[in-house]
Amino acid sequence: QLQLVESGGGLVQAGGSLTLSCAASGYISGYGMGWFRQAPGKEHAFVAAITTDDTTYYADAVKGRFTISRDNAENMVYLQMKSLKPEDTAVYYCNADPNGYGYLNPGDSWGQGTQVIVSS
Repeated sequence: QLQLVESGGGLVQAGGSLTLSCAASGYISGYGMGWFRQAPGKEHAFVAAITTDDTTYYADAVKGRFTISRDNAENMVYLQMKSLKPEDTAVYYCNADPNGYGYLNPGDSWGQGTQVIVSS
């Protein structure tokens, strides 16, 4: 199994920036990679994805502010977040999609996640 560890979360003021990292235990070149988030009291929601051919997808709520990228050589995935808003507050999770897309909700296969808190 491919193990994923998220990091980089923290407390940031509204309008600020933060970059999240996802480190994989093995090769990610064959996987679509996605970021999801769970806000307090809500279900996991799609944030961003990057496919095996580097096509990117974003939720409307983050489009233009967040950028997903991948470094296959280092087995790393990143989520650059800018112009952060209080509604971005959530625990962020990385996911690997063996089908190559990355934007489908994996259901119950979430890892530890990393918490992002945006203060107003």
